[in-house]
Amino acid sequence: MELVLKALAARVRRARRKILTLSFFTWGSVGAMIVLSSVQPTAYGLDFPMVTHLVLPSVNGEVLAQEPSVALFSQLTTKVSISANALAEVSLASRNIVIAHKPAGAKVVAKAIMQSEYNWGSHQFYCLNTLWERESHWNYQSHNRSSGAHGIPQAMPASKMDSIATDWRTNPVTQIRWGLHYIEMRYSTPCSALVKFQRSNYY
Repeated sequence: MELVLKALAARVRRARRKILTLSFFTWGSVGAMIVLSSVQPTAYGLDFPMVTHLVLPSVNGEVLAQEPSVALFSQLTTKVSISANALAEVSLASRNIVIAHKPAGAKVVAKAIMQSEYNWGSHQFYCLNTLWERESHWNYQSHNRSSGAHGIPQAMPASKMDSIATDWRTNPVTQIRWGLHYIEMRYSTPCSALVKFQRSNYY
């Protein structure tokens, strides 16, 4: 009987050890999982809640907007380029007005305008030079008191030159431009206008 009791006691002790071992292993696993979950929120560490996610837009077939700094630089460059061109044009126009106050300069300006705007060559300039030399000697202040004709092309009345600009009294380039336009509209070329002048003493 005593042997049987000892055997039962031994079995109970072995069973308790198994239960304690299993319990220790179970709680150890739970503890390890808790530690891992605090360090790594998910099993594979793919989610990082504390890190900002960067989502880049798809660029397939899309045009990305220009950076503000690049756009601003582009606008400034364009504006500077336009301003430089405008200044160059103003400078050239002012220079032409100054040199055209003298007969020799007026001829240079007239020849340049003829070639660039009317495609008239040296022969047509020869005719124009002959015509306006007789009319006004290329003097922008020339005035015919009897007829009222005025300026290098001897516009009559002088107010006709308002169609080009109202500064015709002081701007010889305005007079030249009006005279060339008048010749083109009425006679087509300076040489045709000269023929009319030689026949009638006016054009």
